[in-house]
Amino acid sequence: RLKPFNRLQIILQHLKMSKHTDLTAEVLLEKRGGAGIITLNRPKALNALNSSMIQQIYPQIKAWEQDPETFLIIIKGTGGKAFCAGGDIKAIADAGKVGGRITQDFFREEYMLNNAIGTCKKPYVALIDGITMGGGVGLSVHGHFRVATEKTLFAMPETAIGLFPDVGGGYFLPRLSGKIGYYLALTGFRLKGRDVQKAGIATHFVDSEKVPALEKDLIALKSPSTENIADLLNSYHVKSKVNEEKKFVLDEHMEKINSLFSANTMEEIVKKLKQDGSPFAIKQLETVKMMSPTSLKLTLRQLREGASMSLQDVLTMEYRLSQACMRGHDFYEGVRAVLIDKDQSPRWKPATLEEVSDEFVDDCFKPLGDNDLKL
Repeated sequence: RLKPFNRLQIILQHLKMSKHTDLTAEVLLEKRGGAGIITLNRPKALNALNSSMIQQIYPQIKAWEQDPETFLIIIKGTGGKAFCAGGDIKAIADAGKVGGRITQDFFREEYMLNNAIGTCKKPYVALIDGITMGGGVGLSVHGHFRVATEKTLFAMPETAIGLFPDVGGGYFLPRLSGKIGYYLALTGFRLKGRDVQKAGIATHFVDSEKVPALEKDLIALKSPSTENIADLLNSYHVKSKVNEEKKFVLDEHMEKINSLFSANTMEEIVKKLKQDGSPFAIKQLETVKMMSPTSLKLTLRQLREGASMSLQDVLTMEYRLSQACMRGHDFYEGVRAVLIDKDQSPRWKPATLEEVSDEFVDDCFKPLGDNDLKL
């Protein structure tokens, strides 16, 4: 008979093995060659990120970071449609309605994971092949390398559901060239394919069909440095010919974006859009009118402040904002209108920008004392 200790070891070993090969697991964590590989595995939910996935990924990144035999970390999604379409927003809204802890814990754990990626000492390669929004952006954008394909669809659509572009959006969005980040954050505009790289969100562009070969080559690298990994990604990037000749989708509007979205207040942005009167400006005006006025004001301030903050300070600020949104009205109403009833007609409270007072906005940014995010 096996000694109890041995039996325990065998059970643990078995669990470990089954975790790696268990195709029903929501996230697969495996080591291949010198690479730690994270596979988001909820294809039916477009690999949306939930608490249990975060709780598995975080300690694994920390472990690989310490492991001398792990030289890089790769993150990808299954199913061919999405890298990760966002956080599991519906679950959070359901919990928030009944005062569940998940509204505090989910954001806290998610932002800690974003920070772990942003501070990771091992080269981190996100293969953002497919839909990459919200929480999926947080899993990719803070790492060293983001590889987009013609299937990549990037957006931070949070103002449409009474939230704000979190997961470190306040850090990376204002650092994009000109006012692109402000435009993307306030309107939820979607970037596709090569444009994700041209906007500075992805570092490389590779044909979708070449991604498996790229992954294989990454795994085959022998104790690579960050430079070796960059060289390999560059070699794929330069060979890619898909949509090569198309110019950046926002090129012709950049001048307008930079002037219209540089105003200090949301009311001023709206006024500038009205005064401009061009078809582009009118379209943006219509879009902004559909968004939560509270979200718009929080977002503009989040980006303006985040522009000069560290990632850690931004995430701490965003945690405060997340909790303000959980206490408010618009998040639950936005989730209802967009995800539950799908009537696309949220009734925001307050309904106009003018009604969202500066005092209210200030309040959302206030420290939470013992409940603050500590990184």
